[in-house]
Amino acid sequence: QVRLVESGGGSVQAGGSLRLSCVASGYIYSRGNCMAWFRQAPGKEREAVARIAIGDTITYYADSVKGRFTISQDNADNKVYLQMNSLKPEDTAMYYCAARIGYCYLPSALYNYWGQGTQVTVSS
Repeated sequence: QVRLVESGGGSVQAGGSLRLSCVASGYIYSRGNCMAWFRQAPGKEREAVARIAIGDTITYYADSVKGRFTISQDNADNKVYLQMNSLKPEDTAMYYCAARIGYCYLPSALYNYWGQGTQVTVSS
């Protein structure tokens, strides 16, 4: 059974940093699969923030977070991290860890597994 559990959200002032963690259990954390971070703000569509190919160095970022966010993995512990620096009020959203079998496609509908989400709030 696959389970994704996020942690690390919270409230921070603009310019601050947070690190989100996602621990995966089950078969999904395997080379060739994909782990991703999505976010959804109230009244907005869910968007892909960052994606990483498990066991590889390939990463993808939304234009809005390039240069500020970094996705990384710890294969020993089946964890994926999202380091968020220079946070802006527009980064405020519920952040979700997601996983899919195979390639890191962009659309959220292609992800099979989701965590419960962790709230990130950035104040100005």
